[in-house]
Amino acid sequence: MAGHRIFTTSVASVYPHYVAKVEKKGRTVAELHEVIEWLTGYDEAALQRRLADATTFEEFFGAAELNPHVGMITGVVCGKRVEEIEDPLMQQIRYLDKLVDELARGKAMEKVLRG
Repeated sequence: MAGHRIFTTSVASVYPHYVAKVEKKGRTVAELHEVIEWLTGYDEAALQRRLADATTFEEFFGAAELNPHVGMITGVVCGKRVEEIEDPLMQQIRYLDKLVDELARGKAMEKVLRG
C-alpha cells in the first residue's frame, strides 16, 4: 500500500469525521482526545498544533510515540484485520480508526484503552 492517498491526507481533514462519529453516538470530544493521546502520545496542545498545521497522516504518525500496547488492538476495519496489515503506516492509521469505532460503539473507555 505504499503511496496510498490517505498517507498524504491531512489529519485535520479527517478529524471532523471522527468527532461527528463519536458525538453522534453520545461520546465526547474529550474522550476522543483521550483515545488519540493514548495511541500517539499527543497531549491536547500537541494535537491542536498538528491539526492547525495540516499535518499529514504520514507526518502525524512519524512523529508520534506509539503506545507500547498497540499490539493489543485487534479486529476488523474496512474488511481487514488490523493485526495483519503489513504496511506499518496503514496499520497505525487503522489502529486509530479501530479505537474511534470502539469508542463510538459505546465500549467502556478502560477497554478501548486496553486497560
